[in-house]
Amino acid sequence: MNDAQFADSLGAQLAVAPTLQLEPDTRIVVMSDFHAGNGSSRDDLSRNGRLLLAALEHHYLVRGSILVLNGDIEELQKYRYQAVRRAWPELFALFDRFASGGRLYKIAGNHDERILADPEYPYPTISALKLAAEGRAIYVFHGHQASHYYTNYNALIGALVKLVVRRLGIHSPSVSKDSRRRFKVERRIYRYCQERRLVAIIGHTHRPLFESLSKYDALRFGIERLCREYPSATARRRAEIVTTLADYKEEYGRLTRRERRSGSSLDRYDRDIVMPCLFNAGCAVGKKGITALEIENGRISLVYWFEQGKSRRYLGPEVRKAAPIAGTPYRRAVLNSDRLDYLFARIDLLA
Repeated sequence: MNDAQFADSLGAQLAVAPTLQLEPDTRIVVMSDFHAGNGSSRDDLSRNGRLLLAALEHHYLVRGSILVLNGDIEELQKYRYQAVRRAWPELFALFDRFASGGRLYKIAGNHDERILADPEYPYPTISALKLAAEGRAIYVFHGHQASHYYTNYNALIGALVKLVVRRLGIHSPSVSKDSRRRFKVERRIYRYCQERRLVAIIGHTHRPLFESLSKYDALRFGIERLCREYPSATARRRAEIVTTLADYKEEYGRLTRRERRSGSSLDRYDRDIVMPCLFNAGCAVGKKGITALEIENGRISLVYWFEQGKSRRYLGPEVRKAAPIAGTPYRRAVLNSDRLDYLFARIDLLA
């Protein structure tokens, strides 16, 4: 698949995407890549299952949020849908509660794509969703559309995973574990949005992105910002900056070493002025927690859900400000947030 073929294919899906109008009081949470399995030790969601249920029930449901599930919710390349449903009755009961209030949008990914053709699947499923805001559009789609393999051979890949990889007891191949493929997918979608002045929210790669920046990018700019702030800061704030910088530098060095070992480039934008057009909600199968994107009150925010005592140290300032779910060990930290009008203005001015 070349860029022109990708653009034609994705453009056709976005053209027929249903529209959700964002009103001033609309609250939306976009989550992706649960990979819910059969409840066994090899079920990817088993690590964060209780955390996910708590976030959905005790935060998003009670706040009246619209839940947008952006693909790969059920792991149907390994398990049958009924087996997944039996393993996660509380999760599907929550989906039912969101759906009963008209607050559930289900988008297909490459691991659960077969539900598009399943007339008995309980939730209407689409390939993309258009969020209308500030007279502009934010397009939500899984992101596997940018991969030649998943676009053309997804059924074959699924069969191989189920018949060979699963039986051998090894982990199935995933773009999220291959930094080169991950960058390729992100770069292709970024360029598509950049050329058309669009904003997209994807999943698929499992890597959270905010305004086209990965954790590596955000750390680099965060280090620069803190160094600039330090000279004019109060003594108390200087002490905070020193502590935060130590955390950021440690994590920045770790990411740099990892990417260099893999032989992949850290610069997906070819040194362009980076346009804030690409977001990624991350996943629910991270080792240290769950990430999601929230849209409300004219803002978009990247949030991180985690269990107290299991957070990454580099997130220090954000974690210390994290809001708890009453009666649970779970916390919600806002990693980044920005106004939608500012976002669209930057895209227009930088295009």
